[in-house]
Amino acid sequence: MVVYNPKNWFGLIFKFHKQETFRTLFWVMISIALFSAIVAYIEIEVFSLKYASTTLVHSLLGFVLSLLLVFRTNTAYDRWWEGRKQWGALVNVSRNLSLKINAFLPDGETQQRKELKEMVGLYATILKDHLRTATREELIMLLPSFMDKAKVGKHVPNHLANAMQNRIMAMYQDKHISEGAYLAMLQDLNAFTDICGACERIKKTPIPYTYNIFIKKFIFVYIISMPFGFITDVGYSVIFITVFSFYVLASLELIAEEIEDPFGTDSNDLPTDDLAVTIYNNVNEIII
Repeated sequence: MVVYNPKNWFGLIFKFHKQETFRTLFWVMISIALFSAIVAYIEIEVFSLKYASTTLVHSLLGFVLSLLLVFRTNTAYDRWWEGRKQWGALVNVSRNLSLKINAFLPDGETQQRKELKEMVGLYATILKDHLRTATREELIMLLPSFMDKAKVGKHVPNHLANAMQNRIMAMYQDKHISEGAYLAMLQDLNAFTDICGACERIKKTPIPYTYNIFIKKFIFVYIISMPFGFITDVGYSVIFITVFSFYVLASLELIAEEIEDPFGTDSNDLPTDDLAVTIYNNVNEIII
């Protein structure tokens, strides 16, 4: 995630971060510029068309297209913000569970405290890589060394949450913690799985395929037909107008595609790496 000062609006006007969108669309913009130039040359130089073209249709279509793109961007941002709320909840529940482990476990249970501290601290890191579709073998390598890695199933975050549940249950059965302490910690442990499920829902439920294709086709038809509607009004300037219009519309679609899956490594994705490190450090500071 890019860290910046949102109040430095004048400096942001001239900032062109990594040129990612421009590089992605560069050759398409070149193709559209050539197409617009050919259409302009044929209409102006070859046929010498003098009739007045109308921009009314494009104005109406542009209004409809803007509504579609606003809805598309808002939907994608809702997914991004929902992901941020879930990771904010993960920070809080990790801290709360750590505080309870530190308060409820007897000082003599140093080994249990140490192992629980390691598991709680690593859960965010394992969830982060799980959401980035890391392989099972890669996730197993992140598990604490004292865990039996031969019994790990396909869903590594679930296995780690289950291991923590079993540790808490064993301490309760052995009378090392009270029933109230067990139930309090169990509530936080359940929240780990709830957060994992919510993040998986965001990642595995993209915008409906038909809707996504329709927006792209709408943008393509709108841009390709633009030279025919504007050429008699602006002449060869239609080349720049068409290319710029395509860049704006397609950039909004690309931004929406990027932020609707907020758990990756793109510049606009959530800072899950930093959050995972923060959680690990917080847990190690709390559980002594």
